[in-house]
Amino acid sequence: MILYHSSTVAVPVPDILHSRDYLDFGKGFYMTSIHEQAIKYAQRFIRRNRDAWLNSYEFKCDWAAWNVLRFDAYDKDWLQFIAKCRTGNDDTDYDIVIGGIANDKVIQTLDRYFNRELSENEALGLLKYEKPNIQYCIRSQVMLDKCLKHTESKQL
Repeated sequence: MILYHSSTVAVPVPDILHSRDYLDFGKGFYMTSIHEQAIKYAQRFIRRNRDAWLNSYEFKCDWAAWNVLRFDAYDKDWLQFIAKCRTGNDDTDYDIVIGGIANDKVIQTLDRYFNRELSENEALGLLKYEKPNIQYCIRSQVMLDKCLKHTESKQL
């Protein structure tokens, strides 16, 4: 499978150390399998007068060998996991987490949910209309090293 990572730099050797805390799925190296999504994400760097790079990787792994969490929808489990990660309360040890991205609309909904302006059911009702997208967050350096092979970095 080909995965893409948008950045302001070429990333031939990804690592967990440079990841920010309190992201959707916690600290990790984030990618998508949707080329258009990666390009769109990179364009935000260009709009800010920064360099934009599209990094491509071949991802191969034996799923049974890793601790995997996958969300197939914006559902209660996804919402609760995002809430834990974004507030720094994630105590899980997943090697990789796969699921939908909390984009700007989703973040607004999450903020309202965190502030108790929306119930869990109201938040989930708003989230179910979001356009499908996908992110892969590899949270284990060992998995990055064993399963991800850099194939190209292209400046946009």
